[in-house]
Formats: sequence, structure tokens, C-alpha cells
Amino acid sequence: MQKIKLLVMTFLVVLTTTASAGAAGVEFAVGGWIQEPSGSLGYKILSDNDILDVERDLGYDSESRITGRLKIDMPLMLPNIYLMATPMEFKAMGRKEGGFKFGDVFFDPGPFETEIVLDNFDFGLYYGFPLLETATFDTLNIDIGLNIRFYDYDLRVWQASTGLNESENGIIPLPMVFLAVQLRPLDWLSFEAEGRGISYSGNDVYSLIGRVKFNFAGPFFVAGGYRYEKVDLDEKDVLADIEISGPFLEAGFSF
Repeated sequence: MQKIKLLVMTFLVVLTTTASAGAAGVEFAVGGWIQEPSGSLGYKILSDNDILDVERDLGYDSESRITGRLKIDMPLMLPNIYLMATPMEFKAMGRKEGGFKFGDVFFDPGPFETEIVLDNFDFGLYYGFPLLETATFDTLNIDIGLNIRFYDYDLRVWQASTGLNESENGIIPLPMVFLAVQLRPLDWLSFEAEGRGISYSGNDVYSLIGRVKFNFAGPFFVAGGYRYEKVDLDEKDVLADIEISGPFLEAGFSF
């Protein structure tokens, strides 16, 4: 997991340094997202009893995490670039009557602990609709493109009373369609919506973001909104049907 984080951080530094020199515009923001999980997951399940409800069985509650994003408007006919990092981590004491199987281990009935890391990193290339901003006097813009999302996951289950433990980690890359709309009725106010998604072989992954942005001093802005993530995947023996949603606040600059 640390390898991909280091690679992404290095890539961000190199890309920002090289692209900013010829970029037509840059927007950077960092903020906090209240992540409220629901749904279920399992690893190498044999029956429905091995599917764990993240709220009832795992005992997860909402968590607050820092997120960051970077947009680079490229000159000429080059595609624009959108990078976004979203850490997600949940840890709690759970309980499931009757026991369950996770991976190759059968856990006894009673309390157990889990930790789930589902960090994701987005790399998008997109174009704006030609001349739309000009035709609407910089009021409306629509972007469309391709997004590659990397899920860097780490699943851990352990039981202190028995000494049993099991874990699984890996990286899942997913290509996704990217669509965004920006409406700016006033110079200091804009409404933005972003969507990323893919559906294949019974797997569905969707990401929706709604944002209201206020420019309060030169290039600086504050924004708030709501984010919804849907992860319905059956990959590498990991079965996940999880929704994570909640409000967020961020601050940044654009020029």
C-alpha cells in the first residue's frame, strides 16, 4: 500500500512541476469529508453467513478524512488533467453470532476487531465542450473524459480471544467515464457536479460529487457539498457492496 502512495505523491510533484509551466490554469483544493459507510463485504465466502454487514456486524460509524484534488487546464489540444486522492479507513470492534469465515479462517462467535482501508486515487484526462464557455459568457461549462481509479485496499480481521487473524490487500485499477458540469451565475459563486462511473460483469462503481464554491479573495475559494460513493465489486475473491456518503468542506486556489 505504501508503494502506490509513494508513486502517486511522486507523480503529483513531477506532474505539477512540469505541467504548471505551460498550463493555462491550475486549481488545487484540500478539505475534509465525513464518510458514513453502509453495506456489506466478505472475503472467500462460502455462504451468506460469511457476508459481514459493515454497520451491524463490524460496528462501523462515520469517520472524517482529509482529501485533496488538483486540476490542470492544458494548452492547445492537450487533454486537461484531474487528480484526486481520497483516503478511507474504518476500524471498530464487531460481533457476529454463529461465527463466520473470512479468507481461509473460521472465526468463532463473539467479539472481533476489523480494519478496512479503501484508499482511492483518481487520474483523469478530459476536454471541455468547445466554445460553450464563450457562448454562455463564462457561465456554463461541461467536461467529459476518461478517469482511471486505483483502489488500494487492505482488509484485516483478528480475534483476541482465539488468536485468529486474517488479512488481504491489493490494488484494483478501474477505467471510468468522467462527466462534470460547472455553472457560474456570478463571478464569486459557482455550482459544480462531477460524476465518475463504470458497470461491467455485474460490477458497478459510481462516484458523485456536488459542490458549491465561493471565491472570496482573488484566486482563493472555499467550497462545500456532498459526496456519494458506490462500490459493488466481486474481484480477487473480495465481495464488496458498500456505499460511503457524507458532506465535505474544502479550501483552495485557482488561477
